[in-house]
Amino acid sequence: MKIICGDSKDELKKIPENSVDSICCDPPYGLSFMGKKWDYDVPSVEIWKECLRVLKPGGYLLSFAGTRTQHRMAVNIEDAGFEIRDMIAWVYGSGFPKSHNIGKAVDKKLGNEREVVGKKKGQGNIPNDRGNWGLKPNESVIVDKGNSPYEGWGTALKPAMEPITVARKPFKGTVADNVLKWGTGGINIDECRVKYDSKNENFGKEVRDYGEKAGGQWQKGKQERSVPSTKGRFPANFIHDGSEEVVGLFPESKSQGHWSKTKTTGFGKFGNGNSEYMGIGEKDKKGGNASRFFYCAKASKKDRNEGLEGFEEKDKEGKNFRPNHTEKAEQGEDGNPFGRWGKIKNNHPTVKPTKLMQYLVRLVTPKGGTVLDPFMGSGSTGKACKLEGFDFIGIDLNEDYCKIAEARINNTKIDNTLFAKEPEKKPKEE
Repeated sequence: MKIICGDSKDELKKIPENSVDSICCDPPYGLSFMGKKWDYDVPSVEIWKECLRVLKPGGYLLSFAGTRTQHRMAVNIEDAGFEIRDMIAWVYGSGFPKSHNIGKAVDKKLGNEREVVGKKKGQGNIPNDRGNWGLKPNESVIVDKGNSPYEGWGTALKPAMEPITVARKPFKGTVADNVLKWGTGGINIDECRVKYDSKNENFGKEVRDYGEKAGGQWQKGKQERSVPSTKGRFPANFIHDGSEEVVGLFPESKSQGHWSKTKTTGFGKFGNGNSEYMGIGEKDKKGGNASRFFYCAKASKKDRNEGLEGFEEKDKEGKNFRPNHTEKAEQGEDGNPFGRWGKIKNNHPTVKPTKLMQYLVRLVTPKGGTVLDPFMGSGSTGKACKLEGFDFIGIDLNEDYCKIAEARINNTKIDNTLFAKEPEKKPKEE
């Protein structure tokens, strides 16, 4: 594990070419987030070219981005010489709306009085991976409204998704040749499959009812065959956090089958079009929420500050960004959640869940490989690499964040992994 405190533009040039197996990072989004200078723009083509140079041929780059500037991020990565392979959507329910209240702004400008219609109580301080957005316990915010035509209008949607650009360094020859030479070029499908829920899944036989085919080549009857794979579902370009807001978007499915009962197959009609696919689990009808088809990276409440027991609490970045809002929040004005302006040991404003980063680094990194994060922040990628058995190189410009990252990584205990095997069941004694 190596932590470098410095500018990636300079430090990347010191790393030998073709020396790292993958790059997984959460770079600046170019949104001027909380007035931070480091977030004035997305990384330049020059920086991504250095990333391309140090990455082994066929090595993957995973880069988070903001929804407003994803296009600029992807274009710069592509212009540096990377091949864009895909985009993963990380969907979560903990985003906080950052919309400007136009109605209130208009009333203030025109000197209109607003009617106080009540107070709304908060749920207390609830820490999570994206910061503490709760209100003070037993505190309330004032709810008011105006009478202008712009009441109820705002300027932004609630953030609930961050895209992850999936890119690969070009290579010569076939994937097989490149994997044999460099160990890179592929995605670790089997060890990143979405596990079945043993309580709901039915691992039986697939029963098909075939109809007759013209010419007599197909005979009417039933056929059984084994389930194609019991290792888990194929990983998708969609990841969620398991929150109620996200899970509620998915329907409740009643059948477990890969095949639904239908007259067609999706690949065209069989025979005379009378084929019926009974499906796996047709008898049991065991179902569940369809969110189970995708990987869920739940954030741990203690993840952000884990390993920082000896650190002093600091003001959150939100307080430094808008100090005048602290007093308003304490008084319950303007709907400002007090938790945004409190104190915390890890005061990095955009901490990613370690479980999410574990999944991502395992997806694109060969066994025992080296992962580079040129925008390390508070070290979630480094924690993930330690838990997954990868070497790690992290770079960040901020000295305080480097110290936080070092402590979080060094104090990470390797007691289990994201994909720990279930203990074998002992046979029952007769």
